[in-house]
Amino acid sequence: MKKVFKNYINKIENTRVYEVANVSPLSKADYLSREMGNAIYLKREDLQPTHSFKIRGAYNKIAHLCESKKISEVATASAGNHAQGVAYSAKERGIKATIFMPKTTPLIKVNAVKELKAKVVLVGNNFDDALKESRVFCKKNKVNFIHPFDDPLVIAGQGTVGMEISEQFPENLYAVFVAVGGGGLIAGIGAYLKKSHPNVKIIGVEAADSAGLQASIIAGKRIKLKEVGLFADGAAAKQIGKHNYELIKDFLDDSITVDTDEICAAVKDTFMETRTVPEPTGALALAGLKKYVGQKRIKNKNLIATYCGSNLNFESLGHIVERSKIGEKKEIILSISIDEKKGAFRKLCKDIGQRNITEFSYRKDASASAKILLGLELQDSKKSKELFLKNLKIRKYLFTDLSNDEISKKHLKFMHGGRGPELDNELVEEVYSVDFPEKPGALLNFLSLLKDNWDISLFHYKNQGAIYGGALVGFTLKENEVKNLERDLLKIAYPFTRETENLGYQAFLK
Repeated sequence: MKKVFKNYINKIENTRVYEVANVSPLSKADYLSREMGNAIYLKREDLQPTHSFKIRGAYNKIAHLCESKKISEVATASAGNHAQGVAYSAKERGIKATIFMPKTTPLIKVNAVKELKAKVVLVGNNFDDALKESRVFCKKNKVNFIHPFDDPLVIAGQGTVGMEISEQFPENLYAVFVAVGGGGLIAGIGAYLKKSHPNVKIIGVEAADSAGLQASIIAGKRIKLKEVGLFADGAAAKQIGKHNYELIKDFLDDSITVDTDEICAAVKDTFMETRTVPEPTGALALAGLKKYVGQKRIKNKNLIATYCGSNLNFESLGHIVERSKIGEKKEIILSISIDEKKGAFRKLCKDIGQRNITEFSYRKDASASAKILLGLELQDSKKSKELFLKNLKIRKYLFTDLSNDEISKKHLKFMHGGRGPELDNELVEEVYSVDFPEKPGALLNFLSLLKDNWDISLFHYKNQGAIYGGALVGFTLKENEVKNLERDLLKIAYPFTRETENLGYQAFLK
């Protein structure tokens, strides 16, 4: 065993974590176990005092600083669980805490930190802005910074989760699936379990739009992502920590990524098993476990997923419920063409048969064929879908499967404006998805920065309950002006993606 591993095991076994944290239980997921042919367990970190594992690392670091340096104040940057862990720990040790949080942080999380008697400073639109300001504050006031993950004592605190697993499941453990953001939890768990269970597989699970660990493992060095998705905001780190990567690269057995829909399905699974609702990051490991088991056809094994937090922003619930059936592969979204003539509508409904329709949207326009946006619930995912699509082909329907199209799922289902007007020959419509910070004045700021230079022809925004929400924006302009438009969008610094060729937009809005 490497010396660095031994050093961490010593730190984990001599932790101060249990002055505040609980030994969290392993709950068997009975329904999922039967459904998937394996014994599946959830490591219930949602049952910690701050409803997240983050209290372990935060308290361990602060407790050691209090004894070695006799500190009176700490500071950190966080949009959620780490902030609460630091605030709780500082309160327990009787010292001050200053928490820098983005202005976009949901009020429920801001208030949770304030209730723990910490000072909250709201700054910037994202974690990087808050981190920069917190570093300046610490340097100016000679205050210790508590890093969310890239710190040996923080890693050791999180490593007590691995120590507990080794005691709770002493033998025949096949794999542990761990949610990964900055890498604090998986670094600690892996360092300990590879000593107590050398044959256990440690599998990292990341959101597909925030997969910094997977990119780093492929490259053989730490990679910094340009952008990260924020649905699973607790795991939205642009880069794996330096200390973390040095551990992870030597023990990681495999990694997997999951999309938003798969995470939403795992949120629902967790609720069905525990009658508690995880935040998206809290369900990340279970989503990865389900996908991995399906891909590798694993049977009759003992598997653990970390349920790492339940500090859910309530406004996210609608979005999660809406997307969970697609994540379970029990709903499909289609664009179907029918002839624009009497009786065609009724014939389509008859051909759909006795199936549960979740979405049915239609508006007549001047074209000879009508486009129907159809959402359909399936009984058993793959077989049922294949049979239904086969029957549509037999009946000569033209259709496009939009089930994996983010624009259709996030915007198209909620838009009621129909197609745009016919454009003069020299004009085109260019469409972009734009990430908006969910804070008052975001839309006005966007329009003000554009300075009325461009004709907006389409706009749809829907709050998703996350720090950022996606807007779909269309502009009418001359083709030779597109580069100038994108230059102006870059100046605004809201991340954007061109969607003009998107199938959903082409079918229903162009």
